[in-house]
Amino acid sequence: MNAATFISKRIFSLSKENLSSTVMRIAVASVALGIAIMLISIAIVVGFKNQIKDKVVGFVAPIHVQALNQNESIEEAPFVLDSVLTARLDKPFITSMHKTANKAGIIKTDDEIQAVVLKGVDADYNWDYINSYLIDGKIPQYVENERSNDVVISKIISHKMNLQVGDPVRIWFVDQDMKARGRKFNVKGIYETGLHECDERFVYCDLNQIRRLNGWNNNEIGHLEIWVDNEKKITEYNHSIYYSIPTELVSYTAMDSYPQIFDWLELQDMNVVIIIVLMLLVAGITIISMLLIIILEKTSTIGLLKSMGASNGLIRSIFLKRSGKILLIGMLIGNVFGIGICLLQKYTGLVSLSPESYYLSAVPIEMNVWYILALNAGTMLLWIAMMLLPTMLINNIRPSKSIRFE
Repeated sequence: MNAATFISKRIFSLSKENLSSTVMRIAVASVALGIAIMLISIAIVVGFKNQIKDKVVGFVAPIHVQALNQNESIEEAPFVLDSVLTARLDKPFITSMHKTANKAGIIKTDDEIQAVVLKGVDADYNWDYINSYLIDGKIPQYVENERSNDVVISKIISHKMNLQVGDPVRIWFVDQDMKARGRKFNVKGIYETGLHECDERFVYCDLNQIRRLNGWNNNEIGHLEIWVDNEKKITEYNHSIYYSIPTELVSYTAMDSYPQIFDWLELQDMNVVIIIVLMLLVAGITIISMLLIIILEKTSTIGLLKSMGASNGLIRSIFLKRSGKILLIGMLIGNVFGIGICLLQKYTGLVSLSPESYYLSAVPIEMNVWYILALNAGTMLLWIAMMLLPTMLINNIRPSKSIRFE
């Protein structure tokens, strides 16, 4: 045991009833609270961003390809997924492609009316995403050369239109001659993703129904949904696809489809930065205040040590070692408390949310060991650097005056 460690243990104690011990307890509490709040904030924001992003991308697909059309309406210009286009889309990062089409319509019952978008899908469509959010009924089985009347509606549409699984529903469309045409469908299933912008609009139906309504050929589609192996590289992959397809086609990402959601998610990063900066400043100022009070209370001890030949560096190390121990105790308590709260919320969903406002029914939590380690390491280095400032006062303390200091 070196001299600095030995002396710090002898002159400092959290158990004693004096001013410095009280201040040290406050510093421990401040550090613990700061670390806990920072950990919880990061876990919530990362959870929000990833879960909502996964929901949006899962609903609309990472990348879309469709005909270049200046018309901003729901109606799409058809194109054919032929062998030439398939060859151009033969990319190693593409895991699957699905043929779909959208058609605007209106659901009308005796008492209600609701504008919707029919999303036509074919027999090869991957229903895994919608199936994971299916709350009633089942997924319809479509056949390539037949037209099915089965549709899947959302819980929002089900409540608004008072529709249940097995009920018939009539949807009206406007054709190219501006004439209204009605089609009778059957509710096969009901889903709820929590994405209000999507749930209140989309009804899943057979792609052959869209083709028949639009007068398309059996090989024409409205857009092509492309799934990739790494959703973190969607922008890079979309750039590659964009320059591979013919000029009459265009590709865009899920972020382009719903920019308002992703812009809102980006704003959450700023909130976390503000919280972290505030917690670092509050806890850092508390640590500086603690050291200043301890130095003032131990002024006579500092003078005595200097009169016995102790250097300024040795005395500073005495205070820094004790302050470092207090910092570690506070960080340990904060990590245990913060991670405990995160685990409790993650596995119980104790704190709920309004899906209409936040797209999720409970506060999401996502913890990453690298985030936790980086936060602790960066925070500790910053606070140690802040602790060096008040110890500079030790250089100005004179033994002749400080021994008489009370």
